[in-house]
Amino acid sequence: MSFLEDFQASLEPLPNILQRKYALLRDLDKSLQDIQRQNELHCLQEIEGFKEGVKSGNIAPGTSLNKFSDEAQDEQKHAIRIADEKVALAVQAYDLVDAHIQQLDQYLKKLEEQRREKDNAAAAGSTGLNPDGNGKTGKSEGGRGGRKKSRVGGAAATAAAAAANAPSMDLDLPVDPNEPTYCFCNQVSYGEMVACDNPDCKIEWFHYGCVGLKEQPKGKWYCSDCGGMQKRKGK
Repeated sequence: MSFLEDFQASLEPLPNILQRKYALLRDLDKSLQDIQRQNELHCLQEIEGFKEGVKSGNIAPGTSLNKFSDEAQDEQKHAIRIADEKVALAVQAYDLVDAHIQQLDQYLKKLEEQRREKDNAAAAGSTGLNPDGNGKTGKSEGGRGGRKKSRVGGAAATAAAAAANAPSMDLDLPVDPNEPTYCFCNQVSYGEMVACDNPDCKIEWFHYGCVGLKEQPKGKWYCSDCGGMQKRKGK
């Protein structure tokens, strides 16, 4: 049985237990009030008897007879016992609720620890899959001398990225000095990129924003340098 199932099982009878204790508290409170009223009347009667005895001279002031009867004192002791029972029942009800609250606090703490462990594991897994944190996939780690990205169906391939249309800018991020650079901006790979279809292109890969692209071009695509060479060859 899981912690949650065990907690739910222990919580289920709690309302009925508390209801019985509160009902007993009400009964005790009613009995206490009855005893107190009875004792007050009894004591008033005995006080009036003392006064009459003093007036008639049957009782001298300050004598040992000037005290309540054993019956009246027993009523007072009975009232104290009932009050003590009420306090004990109230403490039991409080302790029951408090025990379940502490149980719930432990369960919530355990859930929070499990959530943090999952978050840490997910973060570690994400770092292991993409240690450079730039969100790119499919890019080879070759040097500048060779083709660094593959082509599909003769069209210029693009790298998957976190955002399309990345503008040419200086990235405010720490860059590995060994990371190869691309494009006219001479920056590292980021965002979506397009490859020049000239196999002899010196730059090869370009950021969409730097060459004015918003989506993958259809058919062959040449950078401005290689495009001019293709036109000259065609003349």
